Amino acid sequence: MILTPALSGWRMPAEWERHSRCWMAWPCDAGSWHKGLDEIRTAYAEVARAIAVREPVTVFCNPEDAVDVSLACGGGIQVLPLEIGDRWLRNTGPLFLLDDYGGVSGVQRFENTPSSSQLPIDTTLARRVLSHLGLPCFDGPQALEGGAIATDGAGTVLATEQFFLNPDRSPHANRDDVEALLKAYTGARTIIWLGQGYQDDRAGGHVDEVARFVRPGVVVALTTPDSHDGNFAALHDNQERLKKARDALGRSLEIIPIRQPARRDHGGRRMTLSYTSFYIGNGQVIMPGFEDSADQGAYRTLRRAFLNREIVQIPALDIVAGGGGSIHRMTLEQPAPVPIPYDPVI
Repeated sequence: MILTPALSGWRMPAEWERHSRCWMAWPCDAGSWHKGLDEIRTAYAEVARAIAVREPVTVFCNPEDAVDVSLACGGGIQVLPLEIGDRWLRNTGPLFLLDDYGGVSGVQRFENTPSSSQLPIDTTLARRVLSHLGLPCFDGPQALEGGAIATDGAGTVLATEQFFLNPDRSPHANRDDVEALLKAYTGARTIIWLGQGYQDDRAGGHVDEVARFVRPGVVVALTTPDSHDGNFAALHDNQERLKKARDALGRSLEIIPIRQPARRDHGGRRMTLSYTSFYIGNGQVIMPGFEDSADQGAYRTLRRAFLNREIVQIPALDIVAGGGGSIHRMTLEQPAPVPIPYDPVI
């Protein structure tokens, strides 16, 4: 029997739980970005500085970029020279886990399928990060990208069939096999399946571009009223699935709709412009803005959804145009250890 994280008492925490740090990776491979690196790096630095107001931030970079990163990000942000291949850190970094005894560990996720987008150096990044932190590491048997799952930290995970049931990604897996794997490596008891992700999502249908938990039992979900839009059928179907779903505690979900911005194309492909690609930080939420008339409405929606957090909206068009992802995919929170209650021996 394989000793999986769940069998060992580990769980994937919700993103609103306390963080000890946020990790980011500095853009370095011009070939993987469709805009100039200067614009992308400026946008990355702005996100890093915004998060650093409330929690520590460490930026990985190739050693030759360390001085430039320090100058771009400014004081207060740690720079860690570590060879990277320039991919989205939420997908290449560790899947952090917590236990009930003050422990933190992580999963090294291997992408060895035909659909893999990782550069060779990034396939070992999670293990190197966990080794740097001195944390235990579990080996994941297949791609388990952070943007492909959303958890409430209390036993429920959101995922899309498009991503996990793709024959190119999981050629021999069926839905039951994938559910068992997700439960084994996240500690979840219930998987809520959505259908399709965002149209033309280069990651292959990550759930974080269409729906996210904002607190237990509450999901913010992307919508569009335009029946001619390429996302309409998928987003409508996802809404219907969420309405019928029950979480691990047997509760129906409260669904908060958030309207997508207008379609924009770049390089002959639809840009993945989604307001659900936000980062939940300590006392704040860093959300994208797209220079769109829907930006203000999305800001108000998240302000109502996160009553106890400051909402910070940052221009993200350059990030999405440059590489296909957004704020959530470029960031990775490291959860703070759960404090062990004091139990005096009498």
